[in-house]
Amino acid sequence: MRATPTRRALLLGLLGGAASAATACADLDAPAVPNADPAPRPGPIEVKGTAAPEPPPLPPPPPDPAILIARYAGAVPHQWGTAVTGTRTRLVTPGPRVTLTFDGCGGPHGSAVDPDLITLLEREHLPATLFLNSRWIDANRELTDRLAANPLFELANHGTRHLPLSVTGRSAYGIAGTGSVAEVVEEVMVNHQRLQSITGIPPRWFRPGTAHCDEVATAIVRDLGEEVVGFTVNGDSGATSTAGHIQSAAAGSAPGSIVIMHLNRPHGATAEGLAAALPTMRAQGREFVTLGDAGGLA
Repeated sequence: MRATPTRRALLLGLLGGAASAATACADLDAPAVPNADPAPRPGPIEVKGTAAPEPPPLPPPPPDPAILIARYAGAVPHQWGTAVTGTRTRLVTPGPRVTLTFDGCGGPHGSAVDPDLITLLEREHLPATLFLNSRWIDANRELTDRLAANPLFELANHGTRHLPLSVTGRSAYGIAGTGSVAEVVEEVMVNHQRLQSITGIPPRWFRPGTAHCDEVATAIVRDLGEEVVGFTVNGDSGATSTAGHIQSAAAGSAPGSIVIMHLNRPHGATAEGLAAALPTMRAQGREFVTLGDAGGLA
């Protein structure tokens, strides 16, 4: 079994630049034989008259971090919060759609699991986007694999150390943020690569720890191939709200809302409040979709 690279090895690889990967497949054409026609290539394999689908194209590699460090050297941010320029906070073409998002924050007090919430999402067939921190994944690897295999769920990036995303070290809720472009790259890309190794596809969405960031950091995230996602509705206030408050917040979500809640607080009331809100939301015709199925974010 192939060994999993350490976080330090991943970061060294990131900051050392993107290495060029050699192609895995050589040209299958043999050298031409003099005075002989080349053998024809086989046509597409067909099943009952339908051509076999082509594999999806590989995603482009992320840019060399050294390029980003040079590009944003000296950039001075002027915004700070949960809805700065470049943060996506709602669906573009809402119709009746709402997206439920759940954070797994990780760390000494944030790596637990709310099993009632996971059971509720699966039992009620609720699509959701799950923002997972690298430390939460470390503590819950088997569950992460199960969630990744469930088509109801889309896994997204909640950072490597669950830090506010800043190029100047700004803090939120007493948590110091990243302090440079290089630290922003590390916070995003180490967990980006971790999630890609689990799901087989690069994550599309990033939510900073505490959901706070500056507008320079959001631009860096976009250059790294992800989009910063905030929220329209704060559903459970870090899983500290009462069930009644959570029910009211979720049931009051307008079409196009991105609702933020948490899956790592088993003693919170998130599952109870959401369960109570579902009959109202369904009576209102709300359609639950992941961010990837939402058709665009604003």
